[in-house]
Amino acid sequence: MQLTVGKSSILKELNLIQGVVEKKSTIPVLSNLLLEAKDGGLSIKATDLDVSISTRCEVEIKKEGAICVQAKKLFEIVRALPDAEIEIKRGENEQVQLVCQRSRFKMLGLAKENFPEIQSFDGPAVVIPADIFRSFITRTIFAITSEESRYALNGAKFELSDKSLRMVATDGHRLSFIEKQFEVGGGEGKIDMLIPKKTLGELVRLCSESNDAVEFGHDQNHLFFRVGKRLLISRTISGQFPNYELVLPKENINHIVVEGNQVSAAVKRVALMADERSHAVKFEIKDLQLNITSQAAEIGEAGESLPIEYSGPDITIGFNAQYVLDFFNVIDEGQVQFEFNDGNSKAEVRSLAEDQWNFRYIIMPMRL
Repeated sequence: MQLTVGKSSILKELNLIQGVVEKKSTIPVLSNLLLEAKDGGLSIKATDLDVSISTRCEVEIKKEGAICVQAKKLFEIVRALPDAEIEIKRGENEQVQLVCQRSRFKMLGLAKENFPEIQSFDGPAVVIPADIFRSFITRTIFAITSEESRYALNGAKFELSDKSLRMVATDGHRLSFIEKQFEVGGGEGKIDMLIPKKTLGELVRLCSESNDAVEFGHDQNHLFFRVGKRLLISRTISGQFPNYELVLPKENINHIVVEGNQVSAAVKRVALMADERSHAVKFEIKDLQLNITSQAAEIGEAGESLPIEYSGPDITIGFNAQYVLDFFNVIDEGQVQFEFNDGNSKAEVRSLAEDQWNFRYIIMPMRL
């Protein structure tokens, strides 16, 4: 294998692929990339056996071939090189040589045969705009549980029909639901899948780097996402996702409307004095004010009040401050509506500025 490639061209692909590479695997080849020069381009592949990514960049090939090289070290070397053409050559004993102007590097590689086989995809696909996919993921991924033992909650529920797209995620303490009505291109029938959290994180990166639509397909055990020249492949999650329809409040009779940036800033300040284990803050609605307070026996207390329009009964309810802030971190600026039944029932938060989709965030109350 021998080829020449521009630094910026290969660096962009190496940067995108780093998140998939297994950092602490007991299988050494999983910390490597497979570089394969053929058909006028350089194919670059990475996998951790659950999530794989395949991409490509234009190169000048002098000799076709393939080699596995350590992903992190190759990225660090290319990033440090001058902004010029890089010659990559496979030498004897699986060595890889890199030459760029006056810089020369030699890396130990592995034969292509050591690299796991990555699934290919050529089946039917549905087409979803990248900006919609990115927005849906950012508004749900934070609510996915971090407890690996709760297997069915380790991803987001993805529901696609001819007329709409839904994504739902929960960790048992809060639930994030988003839906948009639109004509879905391609594919056939209804899709109901669980997409792993790591896959969603990598997909956000791909969507952020490209204006291309996402082509989505699946088989019995794998999900496929093609964004331009890049293909992301993921194993599916098996298991029964909870019936989220039962969690969505049917009618919360009391509500307040506040400026999102004001209540977000207030919660951030008040949370500085919250208990470090529970992160509890208290919302008290009375006398046309929203009082946000916190206290910790070993630290002290804090409070802040915001004026509101409200004609319902007094309500006192506790929340995990981080759960509240997670919502404000992903919405657009503007007014936000909090909906309650009482201080012991789940609350729902909506962004009134986002009317292009139905985004509902449900938080279970904390005992104060």
